[in-house]
Amino acid sequence: MTMNAQQVQRFVHTYLEATGCSVIEKSPHHVTVMLSPEADKALTNRPYYWGYVERTGVPAQTMSFTFIFDAEAYRTEQERLADHPPPTPASGNAAQDQVMGRYFGHVPTLPQLGPGRILQEELRYGSRRLHQIFEAARDGGKYVYLFEQPDARQLSARSPVVYEAWLSICYKIEFACDLKREELHWLGISLKSGTIVTDFGAMLETRQLSPLLAGNMHVQPAKLSVPEASTSLESYLTEQLRQQDYGWAEQAKERLREELEVIDHYYEDLIKEQKEEEEKKEAISEQHQARRKEMVWQYEPKVLVSAINCGIFHLR
Repeated sequence: MTMNAQQVQRFVHTYLEATGCSVIEKSPHHVTVMLSPEADKALTNRPYYWGYVERTGVPAQTMSFTFIFDAEAYRTEQERLADHPPPTPASGNAAQDQVMGRYFGHVPTLPQLGPGRILQEELRYGSRRLHQIFEAARDGGKYVYLFEQPDARQLSARSPVVYEAWLSICYKIEFACDLKREELHWLGISLKSGTIVTDFGAMLETRQLSPLLAGNMHVQPAKLSVPEASTSLESYLTEQLRQQDYGWAEQAKERLREELEVIDHYYEDLIKEQKEEEEKKEAISEQHQARRKEMVWQYEPKVLVSAINCGIFHLR
């Protein structure tokens, strides 16, 4: 899997918007933003600073970044602006620079330091910073609490519209041996009726969701608790796994048996060659057991289930 520059740009803009970052400047090739506290904590690795802010209550100074999506086009644009800068009034610092320049020649602009400094990062697929944004988006999206947004007619209706709460969990299932296959199962369960939907993502495709509860909306009391609903989904998934075809596992066990036979024969012959060298025999035996454990870890079939993300969705 890979992403082109346009896909990277769309993803980054979505992340910046979702985390409440303030856009300072934007072009088809870059975006300059002041990070929100949430994004700053996730991307700048300043735990001591944020610990100080939270302890003392002082106003936070978040960092600013220019994220570049097309380095060559951005550089060309900056060179064009440098050759033809927009006119600025000769007042304040500009007037002072002109006076200094008259007596001392060209005075280079000093780099801006401190909280107002804007750092530059080139974002492309595989870059460290983009990977960090991926990780931050994944961590920030593990748990969500969202409401379906009603249309204007429903907002002005005399009686409130009732929401039905759903618990949704996206499971990743790994069928692993010396080969691996992965599946994603996005399940949802109604906290009112206990009904389970096997492709919950399809239910959300055409719905507008928001973390805010709209006016004239009523949240229906749940009959199932979240732990009860989670247990029901796990039981359902376990039953689905029982019905799988595990021929691949039997084949993996056979390959493991063959590999262990080869290893055993090799080390048995190696030990016999040592005759009375007991220390060497012991070392070879330890190496033999280590190789067996390695082969078992690699070939032994296993099914691994993990929850990627989950959330409560209030749907009409």
